[in-house]
Amino acid sequence: MRLHDTLLGALLLAFAAALIGYTFTFPDMPGQKYGPALFPRLIALGIAACGLVIAARGWRSGAPWVDLHPLLRRPQGWLALGAMPLAIVFYLAFAERLGFLPTATVVVAALCAWLGVRWWAALLTGVVAAGVVQWFFGSLMRVPLPRGWFMQLVAGG
Repeated sequence: MRLHDTLLGALLLAFAAALIGYTFTFPDMPGQKYGPALFPRLIALGIAACGLVIAARGWRSGAPWVDLHPLLRRPQGWLALGAMPLAIVFYLAFAERLGFLPTATVVVAALCAWLGVRWWAALLTGVVAAGVVQWFFGSLMRVPLPRGWFMQLVAGG
């Protein structure tokens, strides 16, 4: 499915406006003219500028407002479109109970299998990807990932 560029530009403008509005809730830095809201506001201004350019070019294009991809005219296309949101919902539902490693392994392996990768390569990709992400975020970045029963079983705590 393809939306008209004017609609996409308007969505970017709305997102930028919401982001700028949210930055007004950030605390001020005493004694400084700028604070933690400066960088997000600059990013939002860049997003707004891109949105304006996209909307202006789309307005002149004369393209249809909504163009469905031929795959979306079949039920399988809608299932493929929903695969990633379903994977995210699965992760959110089971990560705390199972732990990051098994949940991420299942999500990555299932998405790879959905895309036509052989089952053993999908499983290997899931295990390696989950392990690398666990190592990077859990060890190097010190981001607390869900431990679940798996890490309690392995690490004993």
